[in-house]
Amino acid sequence: MVEDGSVAAVEAAMVAVRRRQSRRALARAAGASGVDIAAQEVLDAVEASGPVGVTGIAEALGVDQPRASKLVAAAVGAGLLRREADQADGRRSRLALTAAGRERLDQVHGFRRERFAAAMAGWTPAERAAFADLLTRFVAGLAD
Repeated sequence: MVEDGSVAAVEAAMVAVRRRQSRRALARAAGASGVDIAAQEVLDAVEASGPVGVTGIAEALGVDQPRASKLVAAAVGAGLLRREADQADGRRSRLALTAAGRERLDQVHGFRRERFAAAMAGWTPAERAAFADLLTRFVAGLAD
């Protein structure tokens, strides 16, 4: 692949985004709202995948099964998720959002969107739309 300055600029921007979106940075920014970042990652994975098992959470988060089990247990214990019987295999359970989990997701979506809107405050509607389209295409191109 021929690399131009744009590819290097995208790489640098993505590194900066990753740094700013790290667990520690988000925890500091969201500290007042009491958002547990690890639990939030589990909720995000369930929301994106629909009812999923612990193995699906492990894959979505890129962690091993024991770590995923601990994260899921914490989210279930906090009342954010519930276990349901898997209709296809009664020996397994699937995770589903509770009303409290949905409320937490809505709260965090609002927090994130406020941050993103603030970052794009001086942009025109056309620039926002173009960025959303290009970023969505970019992320789709990164898919495994």
